[in-house]
Amino acid sequence: MADGLDIIIVTGLSGSGKSVAIHALEDNGFFCIDNLPALLIPKFIDLCQGYQEEIKRIALGVDLRGGQFLQTWPQVLTEMRAADHHVQVLFFDASDEVLLRRFNETRRPHPLAGQGSIQEGITRERKALEGMRELADKVIDTSELNVHQLKREMEESFCQISDSRRMTMFLTSFGYKYGIPHDTDIIFDVRFLPNPYFVQELRAKSGLASEVKEYVLKNEETRAFLDRLDALLEFTLPLYEREGKSSLTVALGCTGGRHRSVVLVEELRKRLSKDKFPLHAKHRDIDK
Repeated sequence: MADGLDIIIVTGLSGSGKSVAIHALEDNGFFCIDNLPALLIPKFIDLCQGYQEEIKRIALGVDLRGGQFLQTWPQVLTEMRAADHHVQVLFFDASDEVLLRRFNETRRPHPLAGQGSIQEGITRERKALEGMRELADKVIDTSELNVHQLKREMEESFCQISDSRRMTMFLTSFGYKYGIPHDTDIIFDVRFLPNPYFVQELRAKSGLASEVKEYVLKNEETRAFLDRLDALLEFTLPLYEREGKSSLTVALGCTGGRHRSVVLVEELRKRLSKDKFPLHAKHRDIDK
């Protein structure tokens, strides 16, 4: 049998950035098709594998326009993975407030609004896509991302060719005062550690500054926590990959997301670099 394809499924709520994501993938060498009926996906994959120019990476945009897609999707996904294809399902989401603003700015009607309001359409679509969200390998919340930031994140996280096809790991720092990130699998609260915010000369600096890093890491409890977290991830990451996860997001949160969580994400990134998993880190609230 021919080698499996790298397949990215792009789905999620209307207005959440799916089109931007598909265009970013297309610009980086993916063969992209939007709104392909689920029943045609296996046939399309067969055509790609038999194509003379050997298409290896494809991205498919799917949503409620696909008719019976929601009923057939679990079976289609199972069959793709059984055929040794490397499949990542990305579910794009955003807060209702952000989706409302985007629809009002573009003056687009919501596809599920009918004669009702945009909010009613968003509510119906969110409810209808609950099952799709549960099947996703990664949920990407675009509430805090503009078009350029989303495109850059897609390029950095999903457009790099990897022969190993290992599970991709995402590390995120955040501030609890701005809310828990929705696009995450595991969250660790690091507010128990000494806070550089209360040191006058460190308050205005971020966790990327050497002085802040030194202050946080000199604490014995910080180092002990990192050692235990490193050991936990070393044990669990291969198990997550064995169970078929193509990506895993670990978030560390402190009060404001500028000091402690940033330092720990950067330190954890260094410790995990010895592993073979593709690794990406971002600091959601560092500039707030």
